[in-house]
Amino acid sequence: MKSTPLSSAIPRRVGALLTAILCVLALAPAMAKADNPIVQHVYTADPAPLVHNGRVYLYTGHDEDGSTWFTMKEWRVWSSGDMVNWTDHGSPMNVGTFAWASKDAWAGQAIERNGKFYWYVPVVNRATGRMAIGVGVADSPAGPFRDAIGRPLVENGEIDPTVFIDDNGQAYLYWGNPNLWYVRLNADMTSFSGSPTRIPLTTAGFGSRTGDAARPTLYEEGPWVYKRNGLYYNVFAAKCCSEFIAYSTAPSPTGPWTYRGTIMPTQGSSFTNHAGIIDFKGSSYFFYHNGALPGGGGFTRSVAVERFNYNADGTIPTINMTTGGAPQAGTLNPFVRQEAETIAWGSGIETEPSAEGGMNVGWIENGDYTKVKGAAFGGGARSFSARVASGTAGGAIEVRLDSPSGAVVGRCGVSGTGGWQNWTTVSCPISGATGTRDLYLRFTGGSGYLFNVNWWQFTA
Repeated sequence: MKSTPLSSAIPRRVGALLTAILCVLALAPAMAKADNPIVQHVYTADPAPLVHNGRVYLYTGHDEDGSTWFTMKEWRVWSSGDMVNWTDHGSPMNVGTFAWASKDAWAGQAIERNGKFYWYVPVVNRATGRMAIGVGVADSPAGPFRDAIGRPLVENGEIDPTVFIDDNGQAYLYWGNPNLWYVRLNADMTSFSGSPTRIPLTTAGFGSRTGDAARPTLYEEGPWVYKRNGLYYNVFAAKCCSEFIAYSTAPSPTGPWTYRGTIMPTQGSSFTNHAGIIDFKGSSYFFYHNGALPGGGGFTRSVAVERFNYNADGTIPTINMTTGGAPQAGTLNPFVRQEAETIAWGSGIETEPSAEGGMNVGWIENGDYTKVKGAAFGGGARSFSARVASGTAGGAIEVRLDSPSGAVVGRCGVSGTGGWQNWTTVSCPISGATGTRDLYLRFTGGSGYLFNVNWWQFTA
């Protein structure tokens, strides 16, 4: 197990097995092209994407390493401008954010309204021992989030909230397992009008399940409600276990719903699944989770994404899990400051909060690396700079192209700085970085932890 350079009491987040296997697999050409799962240094689950100001913000749960239950203490946020290079924003909300909650940072969703971001999540109410829906609020999509009302927004022991604002401004909150509920949220997004209403789970509306008299329909949990071309969609996890993803449509946000079929069949090594759908830069994307990382499974899941096209009649095609993931939507500019925790694929590294703000990459040992996909070098780069810190003797950053063992176009030495958060900037010349290439920062040095990296930037 790796431990943080700041404190040996903090365990590595995805165990040593993950590092060892990824280091081997990453050298193979097939793995070098893989971008699913989209995060490799922690287990993630229950994706909830949000498009804001030209970026996708992805809200997830965090499965603890080695978990044998849904052991989840915090939520995480990631963002991307191109669907392949994802920035780790850390954990801006956890169970402790809600003083009245005791455990279970399970599946939620965030939405923006009037410059505020509202994140609806299920947690256990300490006073009742039941699942309740709390709401966090923040001034930016990456947080930090605070408890908006200091109590549950709604509580009936059920889970998995999804939130939707209709074209007329009316907001709806849906949730439920084993039932499906909704309320009409007020404009403040932290209160609601009327009482929770249970949506009839009919076989016409949600498909037919056999062999379970208590649950005659396919609806299980994890609703995701949205509107497209005047039609309302309810995408949900179906028929545990193992779950698949199905959907229904309706002419209004409250129904009546008509079952439309399977989107993603039962696949992967997780017995649950959880979907989120968005449009971004002219394409449609389907987020889900599986157990595809080493050590992964039903309680150690990982979020992935696929691009898809709706059928001409508005129906959703069958979507299968892949390791390739979505194609890159644009390129990454290496000539502006890029956070080191913006990664398409990483091996061996971890992230942590930085004393300079945001997150930094740490737990770096000899041979670890990060990949950034589609860096647009154009006519060429002249130099490379990185913000680094080291509590030991340091090491070096090898700037490579196209693979972890690709051509070395630069090498920056990193000396000890006297502390893991004592930051300095190092620079080195670059030769041969032209065109649009995949960039690998490969870290080398002696034994043990080498250094941390906060950000990097090329000059043209």
